[in-house]
Amino acid sequence: MDSVPRDIPASGAGNPLQQLSLEQLRRRTSMKWRTYPDDVLPLWVAEMDVPLAEPVARAITDAVTLGDTGYPAGTGYAEALAEFASKRWDWDGLAVEHTAIVPDVMLGIVEMLKLVSGPNDPVIVNSPVYPPFYQFVGNMGRPIIEAPLGADGRIDFGTLEDAFGRAVAGGDRPAYLLCSPHNPTGTLHTADELAYVAALARTYGVRVVADEIHAPIVAASATFVPYLSVPGAQSGLSLMSASKAWNLAGLKAALAIAGPDAADDLAHIPEEVGHGPSHVGIIAHTAALRSGGDWLDALLAGLDGNRRLLAGLLAEHLPAMRYEPAPATYLAWLDCRSLDLCGDPATVFLERGRVALTSGAGFGTGGAGFVRMNLATSAEVITEAVRRMAAALD
Repeated sequence: MDSVPRDIPASGAGNPLQQLSLEQLRRRTSMKWRTYPDDVLPLWVAEMDVPLAEPVARAITDAVTLGDTGYPAGTGYAEALAEFASKRWDWDGLAVEHTAIVPDVMLGIVEMLKLVSGPNDPVIVNSPVYPPFYQFVGNMGRPIIEAPLGADGRIDFGTLEDAFGRAVAGGDRPAYLLCSPHNPTGTLHTADELAYVAALARTYGVRVVADEIHAPIVAASATFVPYLSVPGAQSGLSLMSASKAWNLAGLKAALAIAGPDAADDLAHIPEEVGHGPSHVGIIAHTAALRSGGDWLDALLAGLDGNRRLLAGLLAEHLPAMRYEPAPATYLAWLDCRSLDLCGDPATVFLERGRVALTSGAGFGTGGAGFVRMNLATSAEVITEAVRRMAAALD
């Protein structure tokens, strides 16, 4: 195995996406950099090509120096998230006493679904959507009902209401797994849309569990609205984490947050679930939320630049590929259906262009013919990736 890199500093000022070379990144041993051969540009899984934010790196180093590597305790993480939510989203409704630490967002979703629905009750999702929604819910033995997004990539409320009606007919306690911001499209749900979701859920007796892991990754020109902040969402549950925004997926920690009317449900979460998160992970996530704001702002500015760059490169080199820059997440949802490819576009670009993207097929109805690209990398890598993708079609 490669030795642990010693020459990669934690990032300070400047665009974090432009601070590591491809050579440095290839010394990493995580999934992104070990799944494919070295001649492949990996732009698939949701890891960012950034050094750690300096406050996060310092918090981890201090914990290791002190030997503070035991079991997690306290509410510091929840308090930090509440402060962040107040500052960034103008939301003062995150009650620390109505939170619970969970190992990560997807495992937290599993636990929330267990609390508010039964073993055979259906779960509604808005396809195309994050593939683990299908995998984790399927592994629970729960039937999935799709409510596909509209052609504009937004929630289609007629379709959603129809799905709610079918879910109620098929189970006693159905649940709606809301992805907000939406992965893979980057759609940012508005306050009015979320309030309508809450009203619809209340009418049909459907419980809402919101995956809000990408909440901090929103362009400065846009606004993220927490689901639990809208009228009528009191019985909802949310899962949040600092992992996506500060690249901390390997430091496991997330928070389950209950609306006021769901607090009793959350109180029944098994005590052992709280043993899953990493104590060092919680320290890192807390530092990110409390002290990583400047780093996050630099990242968001860099992502805005990458969205503009990709749009320009595709217009020049792959004009038949459709892409609408989205205000949230660091993911680009690319429509390849007009390229007239033989087979899955992700397979074509991997085999012919040596660019690894995520196939849209795994995102459910509406995903076929699309690929998802991770934009959390340098401008140079994005430019080379598009060059390779265009060459793959020659």
